[in-house]
Amino acid sequence: MKDIQIETHLIIERVLDGDSLIVRQEYGQIRKEIRLYGLDAPEVKISRKTKEDEVKSHVPASLLVQYGLMSLDFMVTLAPVGTRITILTEPKNRVDFWKRQLAYVILPNGKCLNEELIKNGYAKASHHYYCEKLTIYQAMNFEAKQQKRGIYLFIDVL
Repeated sequence: MKDIQIETHLIIERVLDGDSLIVRQEYGQIRKEIRLYGLDAPEVKISRKTKEDEVKSHVPASLLVQYGLMSLDFMVTLAPVGTRITILTEPKNRVDFWKRQLAYVILPNGKCLNEELIKNGYAKASHHYYCEKLTIYQAMNFEAKQQKRGIYLFIDVL
């Protein structure tokens, strides 16, 4: 990755779902919502997006929500509230449509949360939150699907 903005000393304050969280500065008052680059996880409640996903996937919204809760549980296992993280942001692709900051989340063990979610089958690679690693994420997603990891154990489509 070329130009990248690095922010350190951030603490996870709340995990919203399988692809977004609220963080705060460890030594300050600033809080912000982070949307993970390059992926999409099922929703954790019935919403407009869940209904759209239901139509696209032909999977009942209630079942998609169950998969969303599985994704959320996996994310909380890897990155529980209180975890100190580093975030990396691509300057040319900083925020999404909803003005949430897009980021790669680096965990204390050095692993990238975005990649862990995709390669373990709890989120799919998505061009809706484009990033420079998208083609790598698509390959990871393909492998997770082939190996029936995570949610792909139960369904072929996320």
